[in-house]
Amino acid sequence: MMHHPKLDEVVRRDPRYAYEAYEFVFDALAHTQKMLGRTALPEAQAEQDHHVSGPQLLDGIRDLALREFGLMARTVFRLWGINNTADFGEIVFNLVEANLMSKTAEDDRHDFRDVYDLDQALVRDYRIELKEEGSS
Repeated sequence: MMHHPKLDEVVRRDPRYAYEAYEFVFDALAHTQKMLGRTALPEAQAEQDHHVSGPQLLDGIRDLALREFGLMARTVFRLWGINNTADFGEIVFNLVEANLMSKTAEDDRHDFRDVYDLDQALVRDYRIELKEEGSS
């Protein structure tokens, strides 16, 4: 991903979260839109068509984190300053305030609060999918 100078400013304003956490949220948004079959449309077309709710984004975040980091996902998030799902809400709303992400009138920081337990979702529920060769 390209380095985004505007993100540096966001991180300076709220140093609780690492630059990489913001980049990851952008990647997770694109991943979530793809999961939901809502690929981004040209700007002129309805924003609503590819809008993602807080809980939907958190599902995408969990899915992408497990794909990219596996069992290290929880550790990576901790290093980035993320300790619960509400932290992702803070990151999203920091991005909204910096005009790097958009929201609808219904979107709220509370949408991200206590959606799931990170230890549960990223560690205890982690499954390695094994594809058996030649079994029917």
